[in-house]
Amino acid sequence: MIASLQGVVAARNGDQITLETDGGVGYAIHLPTAMLARLPATGQRMRLHTELVVREDEWSLYGFESPSEREVFRKLLGAAGVGPRLALALISELGAERVVRAIRERDLTLLSSVSGIGRKKAERLALELADRMDDVALPAAAAPSGNADAVRALMALGYSAVEADDAVRLASREVALEDTPQLIRRALASLAVARTGR
Repeated sequence: MIASLQGVVAARNGDQITLETDGGVGYAIHLPTAMLARLPATGQRMRLHTELVVREDEWSLYGFESPSEREVFRKLLGAAGVGPRLALALISELGAERVVRAIRERDLTLLSSVSGIGRKKAERLALELADRMDDVALPAAAAPSGNADAVRALMALGYSAVEADDAVRLASREVALEDTPQLIRRALASLAVARTGR
């Protein structure tokens, strides 16, 4: 198995990069969306923790920033009906820590907010994987924002789960968690600033 790779970012195409190792071998690797946003410039070095997924018709390599993120990907692949693309979509849209938390807490609304996952698939994911996620260590930063209603309200307005959760977490530093309307207003203000760049 190819457990990790280190080299130079040679090219990028969609959710895939080509990482060229010091030995001159270029590996095509699929990455989560959040990682693509922080990708070093072409020609810069990086290290990835990787997972090789072998199917009858193709071999694909997936890259992650940490071993724990890769472990979440592996566990997702263990669920019925979850292939590597859907597992990567879950990590891309929610982040590995939120995926673990949503499965542990059986947050079907959050899970089904991911494209390709309906309510029934979300229920099956939570049922199959809740116990298997017990040994996944979550960093302290993954603690819940504290107000799920505010997060869901922002998601209903078109923000991703990651954007909504981060905005509510930020707003909760200034507003009481129990004050949902004010929390939403403050979170929307910070999201608007982030989108306009002001």
